[in-house]
Amino acid sequence: MRKTYLLFILLALLSSCGSSRKASKSSKRKTVITTKTTSKNQISDKAQSIINYAKTFKGTRYKYGGTTKKGMDCSGLIYASFGAHDVVMPRTTQALSSAGDWVDIKKVQEGDLVFFATKKNSRKVNHVGIVTEVKNGDISFIHASTSRGVMISKVSERYWYLAYVQARRYL
Repeated sequence: MRKTYLLFILLALLSSCGSSRKASKSSKRKTVITTKTTSKNQISDKAQSIINYAKTFKGTRYKYGGTTKKGMDCSGLIYASFGAHDVVMPRTTQALSSAGDWVDIKKVQEGDLVFFATKKNSRKVNHVGIVTEVKNGDISFIHASTSRGVMISKVSERYWYLAYVQARRYL
């Protein structure tokens, strides 16, 4: 019995979200919002508010299934950040990756979600982050990494560049 329990815990940890690997699921709902112009991109007040809220979790440790400052996973960060602004989002990475509107990487804006496949030899989405900044084509995103918790990374970093799958817009 104890071995079965330990095996279950090990499987849960190995299938978790982050720079190691992870999967998730849920449903979709869009919110109509107004936008204001910033430098080159259009970013809404709501998107900026969601980004700012997500940044309050920086440094929060990784916890599979978590959605609070005590610990969170990648899809939990999205769920909590959008949910705090009355935008209902799917709870899992897999469900998030099939909801919303697909966006070309060259047209990504702040507040969009970026999806990655971090498992070796797999293109199945298992990690997600919120785009925090797009500057001269350089895309930064906030996400919950299994190794370092909630942090900001760039899609141009080799690891993320090779793992990138798609971007989606919900706002």
